[in-house]
Amino acid sequence: MSQTASRPQATVGRYTDDAWRERYFAACDAVYALGAPARGEQTVETFAGATHVYRYGPDDPAARSRTPVVLVHGAGSCSAMWYPNTPALSAERPVYAMDTPGDPGRSVQREPIHRPEDAARWLEETLAGLGLDRVHLVGSSYGGWLVLNQAHRAPGRLASVTLLDPGGLEKVGLRFFFWIFVSLFATFAPRALRPRLAVWLDQPVLAVPELRTMIRTATRAYRIRRPSPAPLAEDELAGIRVPLYLVLGERSLLVHPRRQAERVPRLVPGARAEIVAGTGHGPQIDHADAVNRRMLDFMDSVD
Repeated sequence: MSQTASRPQATVGRYTDDAWRERYFAACDAVYALGAPARGEQTVETFAGATHVYRYGPDDPAARSRTPVVLVHGAGSCSAMWYPNTPALSAERPVYAMDTPGDPGRSVQREPIHRPEDAARWLEETLAGLGLDRVHLVGSSYGGWLVLNQAHRAPGRLASVTLLDPGGLEKVGLRFFFWIFVSLFATFAPRALRPRLAVWLDQPVLAVPELRTMIRTATRAYRIRRPSPAPLAEDELAGIRVPLYLVLGERSLLVHPRRQAERVPRLVPGARAEIVAGTGHGPQIDHADAVNRRMLDFMDSVD
């Protein structure tokens, strides 16, 4: 189904045209090639549209029976962003990485999912369609809001949740949008300047040519139609009973790390919080080895 003619432009995300969609897919494939090879792909039909999912898995037959990991990416991206994480995670557990409807990727959106109850319904239907009764759910940025919302509204399938510098904890401030704008502008900088800008902006996109191409192509190829999600209220956070691990970048501009590292464990029973030094909004990219190990250790402790 073409994504350029499914619903009115103001309602759901869409590609600008088929040619740009194919260019974006090619850019994504170059990023996927940096990570673990997928063992398969499938599409799950939900009320919101068709959700495209990549499946990864361990070679060890015993590890294939462990509780799987499901990855939910950030806004404006797709599941290719997990390339630094899929090798380590899938060496020990089955891994599913989904393209969220409403963001560029191979999913096809027909209905919006920006309301919290609709987001929870979409994710529940996707997990059910994959035949997954119990999962470790991991989300980054906007994907963190989706995961946090699921822990609040539909926790039945969740063994644990891991939030990587997530949305959903506080209102997104202007400083974050300014950082996004400056980072995008920096992708046009001369090649010799990009490594320096990547460090200055805490923006790993600038240091990885394939990732830079994917993000730049997405801005031309896809039109996101989604308001920023509202953060969960304190009583909503306090009602979460799923084991929760919060990972924050020391220089995050999405949240105030020290404030949330104190607040979330105080509100969510048993929650863990950790601040990763030397990174901003992408701890799982900037410090992939360390964050991968910590995520797996947390999941092991839950299981």
